[in-house]
Amino acid sequence: MIMENRINSNSNIDFWLLIPMLGIIVFGLMAIYSATNGTGETGLFFRQLTWALIGVALVGFIIFNDIRFIRDNSYIFYAIGVILLIGVLIVGKKVGGHASWFRIGFFSFQPSEIVKHATILALGKFLSDDETKIDSIKNLMIALAIPMVPALLIALQGDMGTTITCMSFVIPMIIVAGFDIYILMLISFPLLTLISGFFGINFIIFISLLGFIALVIWKKGFKIHQVFIMTSGLIAGFFTNKYAGKILLPHQMKRIQIFLDPMSDPQGAGYNVLQAKIAITSGGLFGKGFLHGTQTQLRFIPAQWTDFIFCVIAEEFGFILTALLIIFYLALILRLAGAVAVIKNKFVELTLTGFISLLFTHVVVNIGMTIGLFPVIGVPLPFVSYGGSSLLGNMIMVGLAMNFYRNKRLLGY
Repeated sequence: MIMENRINSNSNIDFWLLIPMLGIIVFGLMAIYSATNGTGETGLFFRQLTWALIGVALVGFIIFNDIRFIRDNSYIFYAIGVILLIGVLIVGKKVGGHASWFRIGFFSFQPSEIVKHATILALGKFLSDDETKIDSIKNLMIALAIPMVPALLIALQGDMGTTITCMSFVIPMIIVAGFDIYILMLISFPLLTLISGFFGINFIIFISLLGFIALVIWKKGFKIHQVFIMTSGLIAGFFTNKYAGKILLPHQMKRIQIFLDPMSDPQGAGYNVLQAKIAITSGGLFGKGFLHGTQTQLRFIPAQWTDFIFCVIAEEFGFILTALLIIFYLALILRLAGAVAVIKNKFVELTLTGFISLLFTHVVVNIGMTIGLFPVIGVPLPFVSYGGSSLLGNMIMVGLAMNFYRNKRLLGY
């Protein structure tokens, strides 16, 4: 603790955030170089390196900036993000079937990756304002609407992975803000059963029983409105289960089917998942060595420098170094959580809670889909997967966290 205080007081830089972030970025750069080696796409490595260097400069700028400027203009950042999402629907370029990109010459920009962070700032500002009463249903509806607007615009782009992650931080932030958890459970239960309907009857039953038990235990008694909520959830779940084929696009339905049974189409839609599992398990304890991964170098895994980049790391670096990557993520998340506990400022608490939730969701879902625990929904691995928009967005949030920690004694608006 003494050493930590000495580091922070002498340099005004929180190395306990900076070092894990840079360590993860190094993993990503090595994996991108290996994944693109000999493919004619080696320029992607140098682009990512350039974005990383730009990100480091941005982090340095943000650390020593006035954080009140960020807070007071959060709604403006959010509005700009929404405008960009509307614009990309009109004039955006399609990449991988998603109209999610602006292309200007050699420069490509994906607004949705930045908008997620702007939404966290806007939601944090709304929930931290003195005028926002936490016992108001109206304010709860506004809080839910703030992330819902960009989520719907992103869904119109056809990018369901980003849509889901855009909503991942909402409930944690609302809970930290002090809204009644029981009311949130009542609202979210029908939504969860509705989503579970896409995965089959067993999922509907499991979520229904789990939710009903939680509702009863929370209020320590059986209430008639719980029966109504449970019935509504069951109806929603069975509806989506029956009409899933008409609600979802064919490729989305196929992803769910492959998640439930990858061997149903081993040479088609299930190919990526099966090859990813082979790559991960073949890495063993110490890996096959940098640039010596069989699945990686022989290109058995498509999109191996984006959504499936974890396979490259696991195959070539093995379990030990892969565990080091996970430790870096845990260190980053725990340090952010520590900042939430130390810095007694509501806006900071809410903003960092949102970023922690978003970061955790990305890591768990990306790794989970490569090992078959989640459907493949196109979620990048933070700081690792190729993509300048995602990398800069995450680095900016770490820069904000470092600014918060640096000014923890002054944060009192």
